[in-house]
Amino acid sequence: MNPELPNSLRSERDGAVLNFIEEEELTGFTFDGLRRKMGAHPETLSRILGRLQEDGIVEAATDGYRVTEKARGVIAMHPLGTVPSRVPLLSTLLPYDVGVREIVSELKGRWFGTLRWIGYSENEEGTTLKWVTENGSVQIDARFSDGELHVEAKTAAGNTLNDAVRAAHELIGHISRIYSRSRFRGPQRLQMFNTYLTLA
Repeated sequence: MNPELPNSLRSERDGAVLNFIEEEELTGFTFDGLRRKMGAHPETLSRILGRLQEDGIVEAATDGYRVTEKARGVIAMHPLGTVPSRVPLLSTLLPYDVGVREIVSELKGRWFGTLRWIGYSENEEGTTLKWVTENGSVQIDARFSDGELHVEAKTAAGNTLNDAVRAAHELIGHISRIYSRSRFRGPQRLQMFNTYLTLA
């Protein structure tokens, strides 16, 4: 065992959490969201996150945990496992006169239908919000970028896309309701998005 590795790289379970943070490019996440996605026991996950905090890889935040800058270099030292493929479910243009940042802020941390909040990532391409179903079998990502919304799914092995499609429609329905009542749009009613479903 390499003595220079942080404690959080010396455990297979810790490594699994680091792999998830890396493959999802997480900027922030919640305890419950991570627990559902990874199927971890609460006490086990609490100890893992405690070690990650001690190593300066994550830090506590008002909305859960935030990934630190140090994490980027540390995660690169840990081999990344097989990354599940993403299935594009929906793409749509967003109304040009809507404050996307404010809408994203309203969506962060929200639960609705069968979807439970995991966390989010931010980069030069935009902001991606992430949810998982209660049983952890389907993950739904919503990426807001350059006036567009793209919804993708990641499903557990053996699952059909039906659950993912239903979850995606729950999400887009919730987003539509937020837009329709948003004070940033004024009195004009929001017209239905032109959406395109692509099923593999």
